[in-house]
Amino acid sequence: MQTNTPSRKSIRLTRRGRLVLVVTGAVVAGTAVAVPLLLLGGGADSRPATLVVPEGRRANQVYAAVDKALELPAGSTKKSLAKADLKLPGDADGNPEGYLFPAAYPLEEKTTPERLLALMVETANRKFNGAPVAAGAQRNAMNVYQAVTIASIVQAETSSKADMGKVARVIFNRLERGMPLQMDSTVDYALGRSTPGVKERDIEADSPYNSYTRMGLPPTPIDNPGEEAMRAAINPTPGDWLYFVTVKPGDTRFTADHDEHQKDLAEFNARQQKEKQGQEQEQEQEQKGKEKQA
Repeated sequence: MQTNTPSRKSIRLTRRGRLVLVVTGAVVAGTAVAVPLLLLGGGADSRPATLVVPEGRRANQVYAAVDKALELPAGSTKKSLAKADLKLPGDADGNPEGYLFPAAYPLEEKTTPERLLALMVETANRKFNGAPVAAGAQRNAMNVYQAVTIASIVQAETSSKADMGKVARVIFNRLERGMPLQMDSTVDYALGRSTPGVKERDIEADSPYNSYTRMGLPPTPIDNPGEEAMRAAINPTPGDWLYFVTVKPGDTRFTADHDEHQKDLAEFNARQQKEKQGQEQEQEQEQKGKEKQA
């Protein structure tokens, strides 16, 4: 089994394939994930009729959305966990991350946070505990909870459903070779951050979720994945890939060759530098325009 991996300073696998190039100090912000959950129905002054939990939201985001939907003080839903009696797998140790299934949930007059959370977990159990998922997990030498954890990383790292199976394969290939996952999405989770932007100092964070300094999977899922990500986790696309980067929108490149990956990174960095210069020029012209008008 291969256990050697290039230095963390030369390889960065980041959320949705975007990356931070430490050598140049260029930081590239990805798509923000802290999008508000949807509240549907109801008038301007009435409580909404439905709470929609999008794919990839974290437990804390869901708690905040439930508080808002049920018009409760901030923190109420999280506090209700102790009495919610959620039917979680033993590996979860009471943590519902990964099992607050993304779907639309009705908000009835007597809906409580406990009931909403229980309904989300019940939905997840129906989706995850069926024969196809169990068989897929077993086929890949893991249990269902580990499959949900991999699905959560896939959900965080991809912006395209077409790439989910490949990202899952990168995860499996790295695990099989004894390589750290080196996924920035896990570092963001460790730091409680909802937008990408991991820097060199961040990847030294002392956390079991830091997949740069810790081997294997994080101890729990890092978000609540949807069905597509789960399918990718139990049916990863065949391939030998170890690295990936989105050079430009719609152009995510996967490779098993370190040197080829470095070329892709260089192309990505050059493109980002050019875009940055263009933005700076636009800002400079805009500032000059304002000065003329003053």
